[in-house]
Amino acid sequence: MSPSDLKAEILRLTREYSKLTHSANLPGDDPGHSEFVPGTTTVPYAGRVFTPDEVEAAVSATLDFWLTLGPEGEAMERELADFMGVKHCLLVNSGSSANLVAFSALSTHKLPDHKRIRPGDEVITVAAGFPTTVAPIIQAGAVPVFVDAKPLTGNADCSLLEAAYSPGRTKAVMMAHALGNPFELSAVIEFCQKHDLWLIEDNCDALGCTYSLPADKAKSLGLDHLLKLAEKNASLPGKLPAVADGILTAYTGSFGDISTQSFYPPHHLTMGEGGAVNIIRRAPLKTYAESFRDWGRDCWCPSGKDNTCNKRFQWQLGELPEGYDHKYIYSHLGFNLKPLDPQAAIGRVQIRRLPEFIEARKRNWQRLRAGLQGLEDFIDFALPTHATRWNPDGSFEWDDSGCRTDCSWFGFKMTIKDDAPFTRTELAAHLDEKKIGNRMLFGGNLVRQPAFVQLRRDNPAAMRVAGELTGADRIMNHTLFLGTYPGLTGEMIDFMVRTIRGFVEAKAGEAKAGV
Repeated sequence: MSPSDLKAEILRLTREYSKLTHSANLPGDDPGHSEFVPGTTTVPYAGRVFTPDEVEAAVSATLDFWLTLGPEGEAMERELADFMGVKHCLLVNSGSSANLVAFSALSTHKLPDHKRIRPGDEVITVAAGFPTTVAPIIQAGAVPVFVDAKPLTGNADCSLLEAAYSPGRTKAVMMAHALGNPFELSAVIEFCQKHDLWLIEDNCDALGCTYSLPADKAKSLGLDHLLKLAEKNASLPGKLPAVADGILTAYTGSFGDISTQSFYPPHHLTMGEGGAVNIIRRAPLKTYAESFRDWGRDCWCPSGKDNTCNKRFQWQLGELPEGYDHKYIYSHLGFNLKPLDPQAAIGRVQIRRLPEFIEARKRNWQRLRAGLQGLEDFIDFALPTHATRWNPDGSFEWDDSGCRTDCSWFGFKMTIKDDAPFTRTELAAHLDEKKIGNRMLFGGNLVRQPAFVQLRRDNPAAMRVAGELTGADRIMNHTLFLGTYPGLTGEMIDFMVRTIRGFVEAKAGEAKAGV
């Protein structure tokens, strides 16, 4: 048997093995999905969703044994950039690493001095969220300035941005689109434009979310890169960014200066461990980010290639002798944060599934919301940013900003009302007892976390809080979320609805009876 025939047989058997062993990881609407037994089968809040295609891709790439980031990685970077509408994507080994690399890129000495983020400079962020959105700020010696969050969306209260701004010290805004719900991009971009600040979008929980705003407003905000791409995409139905009826729509992660993705299993696509840094419009940032990702080296040659600059032995940098091998010149104190090529092979298959994954998340959110209609006296249900009301037909009513969001939901967020006859913890424990996965909104109010409490004790100047954090505290004390991921079956979602309704109605009945 020839090597190619042998590989084909291995891959055929790989697919057979996957069909026999991974039925629980199929998309929720796949007829081959494993049976769900209420109360016995766990309903995860998130998880890997894949088919034999991904398993075959991983085994095929492993048989080729390139291992380190290579041809599959280069292809995935191009395909992801094309999907999102950004200049470049750089794969890294996690979303947290993506945040570290993205922020580090803005600290390079190769930027103009007024744009470079230095130790002691301030970066505005939101108090509620995941710690590694904020950690790179501190790790670089900069100062995070926390503003409050809105419990209904989980995102920053943008009315507080000006109060958080410090002339001469504030250099950037870095915040996440919470649980697949875009923050108020129009307001944040306007603020950054006014004060000449960087915008770093943590898009780790929001791949596939869109933000829409009037095209003339986009023009005034300097979003020419999106408008030009929209013009280019005019003959490509469904391709984003796009302009229709005077409204620009684009994916989150394509609006700021640099953005990040996570491909950890709970996220919108998975490579196992993995992430990406998206270079949105300023091409030089790719070189800086790539340097920090790849040991801090000055050379931009991809792995296995030499002398793409045609002057490998003609550079003189630092105090090195002229002609020192450019592949071993280091302009930054960098890291080694690349993923593996077999991971990228998996990621490429997942990118092809993204449109169906995105739609599944939207459908699952709507099915949960419709099923829990009538519990609004006890629970504040999340709304997309700029929405003012959810309607039973699944539509939303919107504010008068002219902006809209379409959420590729990471989770179904619920905030328990103060006068409800039960607490968030009681509901979470009941769901856990019924084997229904649920989570807090990550770190809650981050400034209450032990690491940040200790940071303030060790160095009070290492962080700053702008105003009160009552919204973030409310999220910390009263909010949880359920899954919306594409692996959920209709039966699982209906079981979640029955369990929550039964719990709430029982507690309400007990309260009414004075029990």
